[in-house]
Amino acid sequence: MPLSEFEIKRVDKLFTAYCERKVPGHLRDQIRIEYRIRGNEVSLFESRAHLQGSGEWISTKVACFKKDPETGTWQLFWADRNSKWRPYAPLPCHRDFEKLLQAVEQNETGAFWG
Repeated sequence: MPLSEFEIKRVDKLFTAYCERKVPGHLRDQIRIEYRIRGNEVSLFESRAHLQGSGEWISTKVACFKKDPETGTWQLFWADRNSKWRPYAPLPCHRDFEKLLQAVEQNETGAFWG
C-alpha cells in the first residue's frame, strides 16, 4: 500500500531538509544525498560525480525505510556490501519515522555512512 499524500509531503519535507544539510553547498557539484519514494518505502542514496567528468553520477545505497501498513510502523534497513537491504538490528522499526532517520545520522554501527 503506497504512502498517503500527507505522509509523502511529510517525508519530502523531512528528507529535503536532511539532504541539504548533509552536503555543504560548495561540494554539491561533486556529491549529493538523494532520496526516492516508491510505494511504501523511502530509499536514501549517496551520489558522486563520475571521476572521468562525464556528467554521469554514481549512486550508492545508504538506507531504506519501509512502512508496514498493518502495524503503522516503519522498518529501517542498511545496504550490505552486495547492495542487499538488511534489517538494522539496533533499531529495526519504530512508529516515528524521524527516530529512524536520527539512527541513520548517528550511524553508531557504521552501517550507513561507512
